[in-house]
Amino acid sequence: MAKIDIRQVRKSYGKDEVISGVDLTVNNGEFVVILGPSGCGKSTLLRMIAGLEDISGGEISIGGTVVNDLEPRQRGCAMVFQNYALYPHMTVAENIGYALKVAGMKKPERLEKVRTVAKSVGLEEFMDRKPGQLSGGQRQRVAMARAIIREPAVFLFDEPLSNLDAKLRVQMRHEIRRIHNRIKATSVFVTHDQHEGMTLADRMVIMNKGTIDQVGTPEEVYNRPATVYVAGFIGSPAMNFLSGQISAEQSAIVLADDSRVEIASEHARAHPGALVQLGLRPEDLTLCAPGSGHLSGTFDFYEELGSAGLYHLMIEDVPFSVLSSAKPRFAHGDPIGVLVDTSRVHVFAAKDGRRIDTEARIPQQMEPAE
Repeated sequence: MAKIDIRQVRKSYGKDEVISGVDLTVNNGEFVVILGPSGCGKSTLLRMIAGLEDISGGEISIGGTVVNDLEPRQRGCAMVFQNYALYPHMTVAENIGYALKVAGMKKPERLEKVRTVAKSVGLEEFMDRKPGQLSGGQRQRVAMARAIIREPAVFLFDEPLSNLDAKLRVQMRHEIRRIHNRIKATSVFVTHDQHEGMTLADRMVIMNKGTIDQVGTPEEVYNRPATVYVAGFIGSPAMNFLSGQISAEQSAIVLADDSRVEIASEHARAHPGALVQLGLRPEDLTLCAPGSGHLSGTFDFYEELGSAGLYHLMIEDVPFSVLSSAKPRFAHGDPIGVLVDTSRVHVFAAKDGRRIDTEARIPQQMEPAE
């Protein structure tokens, strides 16, 4: 195991800075997921840890040793790539054991280690096959086994599940987590898929245009997103946003149509007149009779999700969604009310998108939708 310390790391291509003064610590044995959309700098940061990209400024240390000038092979990292990077002319066993062969390990000892590692990832039946004879999930397991057999201090995963179908991605997420729980290596996993981040991570790192917006456990990031960007990126269905202004007199956020969503009076007094973005997750809302809820809108359409459905509304000409197990009884354009769980509101400053703390009141009882 090895602790990774990243201090004020920057990366520029000419005049374009793609990583802007990032600070991050990954503790011994921790599984950290770096999450963000394409182009946010997450893979570049991972490649700088691995030594595949030079850094333009700052310092990276692994296990207490500054590795800025070390070659990739000297850093104690094993990397699993999106495209598997297997040798097509070698069998599964040969691919897994290649690094040990190059290192000069004797054949009997090498074969025993290959069998042990292959069994740990469910590949013992495929040892004589070549990559072209394997499914995508099996090839990804070979890539992971090849990394595991080196017994690295650090595992680096660069979007390793992106080429798999949805069912296989779920299976491989579980497999990666089991492997991590067993070998306890420090792991950094890069992905754009929030489901991978939420299910795999001890801590998540949300990146935005070369900087880190938030670091925290999946629960912390979901329940207390630090910015509008994080709030909109994490959560499925996505969070709703409405523009409003804090009223200290009413202890509420007042929207353009004079609808009010209550917040604690001390927080309202701390931010009187502030222009804000009100964030509401679809699962924290309840449909109710028109005019009896916190918000009023019109029904647009219904999306069936299986155990529940997503009601798509229009509120203040803004698309808005509510997750509900109630079956639809509305026609397009029908008026509809929305009851807000005011203990679950998220408020962000309109100016910079940063979170404003607004511990809310207990919601009042409202008349449910018929």
